Amino acid sequence: MPTNPAATSGSLLTALCPALRTALIRVGYDADTLVEALGPDVHAALGRSEPVPVRRAARAAGELGTLIRLLLLGDALPEREVAAALAPARIDDAVAAGLLTRDGDELRAALDLRPLDTGAGTRWILSDLDDSMRRRTLTEDHVLGVGHASLSLLRATPTVPVGTVLDLGTGCGVQAVHAAGYAGRVTATDVNARALWLAQATAALNELDIELLEGSWFEPVAGRRFDQIVANPPFVVGPARIEHTYRDSGLALDGASELVIGQAPELLAPGGLAAMLAAWVHVEGQDWRQRVSSWLPAHGVDAWVVQRDVADPALYVGTWLRDAGLDPRDPAAQARAEQWLAAFDAADVEGIGFGFVYLHAIDGPTELMAEDLVHGFDDPLGNEAAAYFARSAWLRAVAADENLAWTSRFAPSPATALERVYLPGEHGWTEEVARLHRGDGPRWQHEVDESTVALVAGMRPDGLPLYELLELLALADGAEQVTPEFAAQALGVVAGLVRHGLVRPV
Repeated sequence: MPTNPAATSGSLLTALCPALRTALIRVGYDADTLVEALGPDVHAALGRSEPVPVRRAARAAGELGTLIRLLLLGDALPEREVAAALAPARIDDAVAAGLLTRDGDELRAALDLRPLDTGAGTRWILSDLDDSMRRRTLTEDHVLGVGHASLSLLRATPTVPVGTVLDLGTGCGVQAVHAAGYAGRVTATDVNARALWLAQATAALNELDIELLEGSWFEPVAGRRFDQIVANPPFVVGPARIEHTYRDSGLALDGASELVIGQAPELLAPGGLAAMLAAWVHVEGQDWRQRVSSWLPAHGVDAWVVQRDVADPALYVGTWLRDAGLDPRDPAAQARAEQWLAAFDAADVEGIGFGFVYLHAIDGPTELMAEDLVHGFDDPLGNEAAAYFARSAWLRAVAADENLAWTSRFAPSPATALERVYLPGEHGWTEEVARLHRGDGPRWQHEVDESTVALVAGMRPDGLPLYELLELLALADGAEQVTPEFAAQALGVVAGLVRHGLVRPV
């Protein structure tokens, strides 16, 4: 019998999971039924941390409503009601395991337990309670639940079936649980022992076999290779300190992102892919792309870095203070903010970038495409990442042999549209710009000239190869032949359109 209290409660929590799973299924505590019981408007209120509309709806939802109030709102409820909703799980076992706690004659949830559809049906995720429904200060070993960053990474992760996946810094295990839907074997690591026993219970609750290893960064899996790596590391940018292990790395500024991006390629199997969240500082007088590029090895990686946002330092600090349950107006919080902003000033930080980093293991010199994607889009980025690397591989083949491009036929993507913008002028409407706009995925758009418009108009699966299209364009412009300059310019334009999926080789 373990003597460590955390190990004991973790073992008991895992042992409780079969009966708990039976109760959750019996009551209908799943993602779809939850929305159905609450209705879309009240469910949206739950996401906004507004308990009253949820509580009112839950009162009419029977035993499911009891679990909603207990587990999602943090209400104290009579033991008789909780026992009925959790049967066949025993209340004493749930208290001993740390799932529930007694509050006088009533019971409260001691852990967060919520359903989530990760794409393979409902999974249940166990984590520590946050301050979304009740004000609380988070401890250093706090295990974060399903937050916005976790959901962003879920949607941004390719789910093409693979053999092995590493979830670096698993936390409550949400990325590992997601990976179990497309991987043959999942390994998850964390430096936080509490996170690992919650991840173990999460795996047991979902009847999943996940290898869990304790240790710092990549140390627990040194020497191993994986087909895919996912990581939501403690990437918060700031002074070198650890106040909360789920967000603070102990490394100064963007050192955590540098470490993960720089070392992940060593653990990728040939053809393997990494999908990670990361942050980087914008330093006065420096290009953030060069900063991220310097973290990559010189050989073996095709990298796609997508910057989703850039935050002002003051806004960034205030956001993360609130994330930890602190009020930026309190003196202690103000002292932390002063230290944080002073560290930014000392390093000439003028902004903090945040986004996704994708790494594809290739046999060749490292390539990097780092770009802004700050506009809105609806489709999951995970599907796009897999397609991006397929297009990138084709472009590498073209770089090695341009004849591949000249002899290829192309077609616009079905979602590609030509957009023309006109503004009022002295003699009526005047065209200001023409764009090719992709209506799906990341919704890329390229400004184009009339030659490119004509070139893409001539592209079709059963049409002419690219070079013959260029010859027709040259003749239309009165030229006898395609000049090397015109060919090079056209190939560059087509390569850009292919890279962003606006046109494709067929």
